Amino acid sequence: MKQRAAIFRCAFLLLAGLLPGTLSGRAQAQAPAPALAHVPVPDRQVASRVDEYMEALLRVRGYGASVLIARGDRVIVSRGYGLANAELGVANTPETVFRIGSITKPFTAAAILLLQERGRLSTQDLLCAHLADCPEAWRAVTLHHLLTHSSGIANVTALPDWNALKTLPAAPAAVVARFSPLPLRFAPGERFEYSNSNYILLGLVIERASGQAYEAFMREAVFAPLGLESTDYDHPARLVRNRAAGYSRDGASIVNAPYADMSLPFAAGALHSTTGDLLRWARALEAPGFLSQRSLEAMFTPFRQGYAYGWGVGTLLDRRHVGHTGGIEGFSTHISRFPDERATVIVLSNNDAAVANVIARDLAAILFGEPYEIPSVPRQVAIDPRLYDEYVGRYEIAPGAVLTVTRDGPRLMATSGADPGAEIFPASETEFFLRVIDARISFVRGEGGRVTGLVLHQNGQDVPARKVE
Repeated sequence: MKQRAAIFRCAFLLLAGLLPGTLSGRAQAQAPAPALAHVPVPDRQVASRVDEYMEALLRVRGYGASVLIARGDRVIVSRGYGLANAELGVANTPETVFRIGSITKPFTAAAILLLQERGRLSTQDLLCAHLADCPEAWRAVTLHHLLTHSSGIANVTALPDWNALKTLPAAPAAVVARFSPLPLRFAPGERFEYSNSNYILLGLVIERASGQAYEAFMREAVFAPLGLESTDYDHPARLVRNRAAGYSRDGASIVNAPYADMSLPFAAGALHSTTGDLLRWARALEAPGFLSQRSLEAMFTPFRQGYAYGWGVGTLLDRRHVGHTGGIEGFSTHISRFPDERATVIVLSNNDAAVANVIARDLAAILFGEPYEIPSVPRQVAIDPRLYDEYVGRYEIAPGAVLTVTRDGPRLMATSGADPGAEIFPASETEFFLRVIDARISFVRGEGGRVTGLVLHQNGQDVPARKVE
């Protein structure tokens, strides 16, 4: 069941697409946000509402986290919720250290820009100038393409054998060897497609250009100068004070997360940090200093679909927004920055079933006085099981992505691809919800009352799908 829930959750994330700065780090370009006239929510009220929201999330979903909200130079909320170690009863606090997953990518991008400032490389360099045994197919790929996920290089974490591969230690070059023989998925620069492979390769570029191991360069050039004392490469064997254990959902139960060896995510997702360190990191990027003005402009200028150098750039809550999400076994994380308000929202959860970007969006809504919903459990109702037969079918959510609804006796099941699927439960005659992930399905009827499609509600998105058979 644990494996089934994990597979099904990943399938739904794939089918639903991805919000700006979600698990994939994808961002969508949007029009500039209008200037908003609003009365700031008092800090005390923000803190009270965040407590209410996070305590409801913990009660309803069981997701522990450390969150931080800052406005200008003021930290309004810095609190831990739930347990950093459920077996020992140790609470999450602002000092708890979490794996941050793909929030590693903005750090890696900054390291590339630092090396450019030092004359060791250029973001316009060809990848093959910095990589031994470079495949012929990669001859036109530049560092810029890697930074912006526009290289066309296949995503190693999407390979069929990744679940087996991720448990075994491997040097970065060995990980690269798993995807380097594959053809490009498109011509470099043609479009955006999130690929962890891009940032694994950037880690090797950093090592060659700096003459140091990736983690050594990051400590010396990034972490130490900025005083990020709790940020480092996450080696499981190393003793790390206040490090959180990672958890997953198995149906309604919280379980230890499956093992993943941290040598594999490398420069794409292997760092750990705290909310306080990430706030210092965000503030270091507000103005020239740590990076030059030219580097900052490059870092936050989107190329394809709102993705810049390690950051998703767009709008959120009708405000300019810069952010990134991280998702790795046992952890779900997000950092949101609102440059015009100098506001920062950070969510670090030690449960990979949490959807950190949605939590961060709701906390930002609290900060700005925008609408949000307190987490709650949908209530299952009894409906005529004969209705289930009308919902059975295949629903096309995106080209090549189909959600299949089947009936298993008194149960209605939903599945995608080759995953075993999971039961969906009625909240009304047309509204259903899942328990293995935070998602809902609304069935849509057309003329004559015939079921013509559904809408998948997940990660703050409403994704329509037409019934194809």
